[in-house]
Amino acid sequence: MRATWRWVHSDLRTHRGEALFAVLASAGVIASLLLAAALLGYAVSPWQRVFQQSQGSHVWLHGREGREGFDAAAVAPLAALDEVAAVSGPFRTAAATLETGGTRAGVVLRATGARPPDTARPLLTEGRWLTTDGPRDQVVLERTLARTLWAEPGETVTVTLTGRRGPTTRTLHVVGVAETAEPRYRAGQGDGVGWLLPETLDRLAPAATGQSVGLRLKDADDTDYTVQRAVTLLGAERIDQVTTWQRAKADLGGDDRLLGQIFAAFGLAALLAAAVAVAGAVRARIRGQAGDIAVLKAVGFTPGQVIRGFLLQHLGFAVAGAALGTAATLACGRWIPGRVGAAVALWPRLPGHRLAVTGVPVVAVLLIAAATALAAWRAGRVPPVPAARQAHPVARPLSALGRRALGRRLSPVFVLGWRSAFTAPGRARALGATARLALPIALMTVALVAWSTLGQFRTDPARVGRAAALTVRTAEPRPAAAAAAALEAVPGVADAVPGAEFPALVPGQTATITLRGLGTADDPYPHAIAEGRAPTGPDEAVAGQGLLDLLGVRVGEWVRMTVGGRPQILHLVGRSIEPDHGGRVVSTTLDTLRDGAPDLRPAFHALVLRPGADPRRTAAAVAAATGGDAEVRATADPAGGEDAPRGVLAALAAVLALIALVELLTLIGTGVRDRARDLLALRAIGLTPRQIGAVVVTAAALTALAAAVLGTALGAALGHRLVDAEAAATGLGAGVARLPDPLLLGALVLAATATGALAALAPAVRTARHRLADSPGETF
Repeated sequence: MRATWRWVHSDLRTHRGEALFAVLASAGVIASLLLAAALLGYAVSPWQRVFQQSQGSHVWLHGREGREGFDAAAVAPLAALDEVAAVSGPFRTAAATLETGGTRAGVVLRATGARPPDTARPLLTEGRWLTTDGPRDQVVLERTLARTLWAEPGETVTVTLTGRRGPTTRTLHVVGVAETAEPRYRAGQGDGVGWLLPETLDRLAPAATGQSVGLRLKDADDTDYTVQRAVTLLGAERIDQVTTWQRAKADLGGDDRLLGQIFAAFGLAALLAAAVAVAGAVRARIRGQAGDIAVLKAVGFTPGQVIRGFLLQHLGFAVAGAALGTAATLACGRWIPGRVGAAVALWPRLPGHRLAVTGVPVVAVLLIAAATALAAWRAGRVPPVPAARQAHPVARPLSALGRRALGRRLSPVFVLGWRSAFTAPGRARALGATARLALPIALMTVALVAWSTLGQFRTDPARVGRAAALTVRTAEPRPAAAAAAALEAVPGVADAVPGAEFPALVPGQTATITLRGLGTADDPYPHAIAEGRAPTGPDEAVAGQGLLDLLGVRVGEWVRMTVGGRPQILHLVGRSIEPDHGGRVVSTTLDTLRDGAPDLRPAFHALVLRPGADPRRTAAAVAAATGGDAEVRATADPAGGEDAPRGVLAALAAVLALIALVELLTLIGTGVRDRARDLLALRAIGLTPRQIGAVVVTAAALTALAAAVLGTALGAALGHRLVDAEAAATGLGAGVARLPDPLLLGALVLAATATGALAALAPAVRTARHRLADSPGETF
């Protein structure tokens, strides 16, 4: 064992540069994986991110209006509870309705100070917080509420409150938009939140207001017990509503299953790519020491001692690199500009942080150890000095095609570079190197597929089941023909499709689905059909993937459901992309629904806009055309309206680019070393140093080009199947995946090729200037 340690120590002193590269490569890969883990947690847990950043409250207690509510004195005992870490409020509140451009939304106005509260602090995403300067009546809107109203900082909204003396209407100036960890606004399901100054609420609702108080707990598992104690202290008669963090989390995170599953698969693949890259570097270094191993065998080292020596050495490199990468990420990651730095700064407060910080490096080191063990076992089989030359790759003769190319005066640099990249020292090894480099490029292409798929939710919503950008509801239903004609006369509206929606029970009454009637035989709705066809005849319908999975049926079968106590039997002629209700939606025409209910009138009109029409301006025009008695709502964005997932995908692509660079540098170094004797022969037959360097650059560029073409092709196919499979699993349905623009894929291939050429410049210059010796111990 002592001899092994002495050899390891001597080898480290002799090959300091290679040892440093091995440690830095491991550190870079581990840091990349940790950054990827932080980004995944940042994107997949939006509620947890907002909750931790805002020091959110686990429990919100909403008191009744007037004297039946509670005040600051009544709330004081809550802070003394053992389970409570901090109290936010109490805040005076008032229920109201906001309107702008014909769009209405319910809101709970909450009076707060010019300084945001420390607990349950709203996180500004646009604009500024409330001040006593500037406009008199200021309001900060919750983000989803602001998006529904198309309200931005600097604009105004109309607020209406119903008091004892009748409704009161005033104008509020929007000065900011903020995120909160409370349940977000959903039309017809829950009001949004607006923050304003106490004096503003006094002018709006001087008499009857409610109260809200938030409780941040020491342990989230104590939520139910704390609610019971708080209600007992305040009095059940004073409490109007209780909301907990579980509801808010389900509300904000319920639409992220698709992203979560894609990112989870993406993280595992990135870990595999990183392990392959580092393992390749380990194998390359061991292969480059074949001559040293033969000498060790000649002086008496056993195969077991050689294996132990390499295992100790490279496990030490891996552990040192893992420690360095982890320490660098935790210490300096927060200073990285953009979303990556924000994700690392928030990461310690997210669940699973400790597991990721310890698990990712440990798993990576274990994978590196497995690859090192295989390479070390091969090293133990290297013969002693008399056969040492066999450890060097045997150069293949120039192929007939290559000779013909040279005979036709094709550039010898290109021909010899091609030979170096794909035939020397062996086709199997060259193909393996190309495949290893293609793996991270394929994952980058998968990220681009996910990027393009998320982008189409905004650029091409009709393809993902959002053909109608606006929904119009009127208090007094008008004849369908007259209403549709009036709406279609509005500039920007291409079609006004009548519709109605009802809850329905599946056979056995074990689950509730949504039955929609959209369009008529003469005016059909443009469904996003992924399989089959759109409904055209009586009793025909299309269904989402979630409904097909729930009932265990396929396109072409008949389904039975109960609507308002009345049976409804429909023939499924197609599968549509359904982003609502987990895909548990069946859509037919109003004509079919009127067969069982002749008096059925449309409950709303879905507006399909003309290409290029602005939904916001069109909504204002619709409100003006209907005299203000219509409620215009924007169709919900299935992607949540956020760019965070796309930003995370871009950052993950950068992480994979770093992994690909590590693999590329390893391939270039290995290729130069393995082809040392070939380069000596090239100089002997008259090639200049510049031509020899050009051969090295050409070989690297061709390898990168082949890997990029292979990686983009495989990544595009894999990404398309992965996105569609995950979409089908979440109920949205397969058929939403969208391949990136061919120009973007071409740019990726060109960037990979150029990077390969640039990375090979320094080794090429060193090779051209090096005086090669015909020695089996010559390495580069």
